[in-house]
Amino acid sequence: MRVSDFDFELLPKLIAQHPVEPRDTARLLHVPVNAAFSDLSMRDLPSLLQPDDLIVTNDTRVIPARLTGKKESTTPTGPNQGGAKIEVTLHKSEGPNIWRTFARPAKKLKPNDTIQFASDFSAVVEKKGDAGEVTLRFNLSGIALLDALRTHGVMPLPHYIKRPREGKQADQTSYQTLFAEKDGAVAAPTASLHYTPKLIQAIKERGVQIVPLTLHVGAGTFLPIKVDDTQDHVMHSEWGEISPDAAQQINQTKQNGGRVIASGTTSLRLLESATSEDGIVSAFQGETDIFITPGYKFRVVDLILTNFHLPKSTLFMLVAAFAGLDKMKHAYQHAMDKNYRFYSYGDASLLELAEISPKKSP
Repeated sequence: MRVSDFDFELLPKLIAQHPVEPRDTARLLHVPVNAAFSDLSMRDLPSLLQPDDLIVTNDTRVIPARLTGKKESTTPTGPNQGGAKIEVTLHKSEGPNIWRTFARPAKKLKPNDTIQFASDFSAVVEKKGDAGEVTLRFNLSGIALLDALRTHGVMPLPHYIKRPREGKQADQTSYQTLFAEKDGAVAAPTASLHYTPKLIQAIKERGVQIVPLTLHVGAGTFLPIKVDDTQDHVMHSEWGEISPDAAQQINQTKQNGGRVIASGTTSLRLLESATSEDGIVSAFQGETDIFITPGYKFRVVDLILTNFHLPKSTLFMLVAAFAGLDKMKHAYQHAMDKNYRFYSYGDASLLELAEISPKKSP
């Protein structure tokens, strides 16, 4: 399909810069299969669920992955304090002390350059890739590296949320979900930002289970698509895990006639990666680069709770595949007309799976 098919115009004033408080007062647009849209609140979510349904959440934790340092070049005569200011955003772990990053300005870096972030915290450029990607080898590893990031890094908010370079302290908690347990994400699974303890309790009282999986969301989720046809796009990969117990609970839910609700596109992508064509979910550990566009046959997910996404993004393509492109364009226009708040800190939608997934364009 043409990438331009997924375009729409959004007024900048609708891009949320901060979350609402309490979180569960965010608005919720219900998009059913064969009924009109409903303008609700996240507090109405339990009433849209049925006993024996199951919600799958993502328990990844966002790390303070944006760092600012200075370049120190290595020359034949020794180190040379170049002094160029470099900002890097970690986006994918390649080992205990090796990360792929996006660097600005990447053109000032070459292999073997050192970036000094603090007196005892630095990294060496291992190699350079395309579109500003730079692989760094840090002088710290594992827990020590995470501790250094917490001391010197800031939360890697997406570019459309405007913050000073040093970040804001409030984002340390507001850009983190209640389910966050496992360090490794550099972007939040934002659909789950709307949950509160009170909402979770109401969901459980409704007879709905909540089961976690892990997908470490990468900054690649925000990269623009630079091709004209979706078939030519190369999807970024992310690491994920579904435990045997979680897989068993999901399969049991389907066998009992319950529905599987993915809390966010990250949960949906990993679930679909781990599900066979006959709808059986298996335990999973590894990388996924699944790219879902209209024409994809969904195997296990019945509903998805998700925020409102960027035009021409892989995430808008995913929801268009799930609920139908025409329906999602109408839903987004409705949301804009009703002044819903968009993107990571914005409002939510609950989408039901289209009865027949749209076919791909010839």
